[in-house]
Amino acid sequence: MFKNVLTCLALVLVTLGFSQNPQNEKIANLSQTKITNLEVVVTVDSAKDIEKTFKVEDIKEILKESDPNEEISFSLVCNRTKISNGKKSTMTYKIEGNSNEPEEFLSLVSKLRSSAIKYYNN
Repeated sequence: MFKNVLTCLALVLVTLGFSQNPQNEKIANLSQTKITNLEVVVTVDSAKDIEKTFKVEDIKEILKESDPNEEISFSLVCNRTKISNGKKSTMTYKIEGNSNEPEEFLSLVSKLRSSAIKYYNN
C-alpha cells in the first residue's frame, strides 16, 4: 500500500515539475502609451458658446503637448433652433492636420472659429 501511494505521489510531482515551461521570451513593457490620432469635438448652441467654450490658445496648448507627427482632427458642431419642418438644424466644421505643422493648423482653427461665429450672427 505504501509503495503504491509513494509511486502515485512521485508520479504527480514529476508531472507537475516537468509541466512548467521556462519563460524564455522577454515580457513586453506595456507601460508605454502612444497616441497616434487626436480628435477634439466641440458642440455649441450659439456664438456666445463659441466665444466661451474655446479659444485658439487652448488648441495651441493641446498641440504643444502632442507628439511629433501625430494626426490631429478638430470638429465644431453648431446646433441651430428647429427649422420650419420641426427638425433640428446642425452644421459641422472639421479640420484635419498634423502636429508637425502647428501654425497652419492654428490658422485653420482661427478661420473655423470666425466662420462659426458668422454662421450664428446671420
